Amino acid sequence: MTLARARWRPTTRLLVWTSILLVTAVANAFVEIMDAQRRGDGLELWEPLIWELSSVCLILLTLPVLWWGCQRWPLHADTWKRRLPLYLLASVGWSLVHVTGMLALRHAAYAALGYHYVDDTHWASRLLYEYLKDVRAFFIFVAIEHFFSWFGRRRQGEAHLLAVPDDSPPEEAVQRPAHFLVRKLGKEFLVATADIEYAQAASNYVNLRVRGHDYPLRITMAALEQRLDPDVFLRSHRSWLVNRTCLRSIEPLEGGEALLHMADGGRVPCSRRQLPVLRQALGG
Repeated sequence: MTLARARWRPTTRLLVWTSILLVTAVANAFVEIMDAQRRGDGLELWEPLIWELSSVCLILLTLPVLWWGCQRWPLHADTWKRRLPLYLLASVGWSLVHVTGMLALRHAAYAALGYHYVDDTHWASRLLYEYLKDVRAFFIFVAIEHFFSWFGRRRQGEAHLLAVPDDSPPEEAVQRPAHFLVRKLGKEFLVATADIEYAQAASNYVNLRVRGHDYPLRITMAALEQRLDPDVFLRSHRSWLVNRTCLRSIEPLEGGEALLHMADGGRVPCSRRQLPVLRQALGG
């Protein structure tokens, strides 16, 4: 089956945001010119362009970090209250980086053109003023990122066990599912367990990697490990399981850890504790 990717490609996403921010910056610059003309002030176009483009440059430089944070600490119905203070603190740091970098670029641009950039506003008032604008932009970016992540998961599909798992220790042999049920946009598909290349724990979910796509499965890693064949799926890390048939090489790292290179080009971490266990299971 052909499935859409759950997330934008990073380069595509960056190009889209670059286009949106540049168009907005140029439009804002012309608005500044029109406002200055109504006030009777003499303002050349290059000045508001520098003001707007310096802000855009810092936003674009910090967006990858913001996207990484959204993926690392996603907001779900059961996590947003706990993580909201973290996002508020991050908005303060993001605003400080944005404002200080933006002002540095403005000073450099004015100096390159033979002028001196003047800002008579007190630094504390300036930081507060900019933060009140930045906090709105910050949470707009966060909301859009989470929306597209949610929409991508809807298009990609979510995996479900065909039988409800029991997280308690099994008294009898655990029935190992041959397939997982994937629901995507109102349709259902079966994904063979043998096609799972590796699995990664993510908050309350485990992402199943199948043919280059991630299928979120609402289950704990421990419960999933019980239901997979231990001769095929090996624990490389407390947050990772790998399919031994998809493992291509082991790259030792400093400190006794390792990096597992998978058939699809993915790289999976292997902890120092699990490395000897993994090697023994592989017969090495």
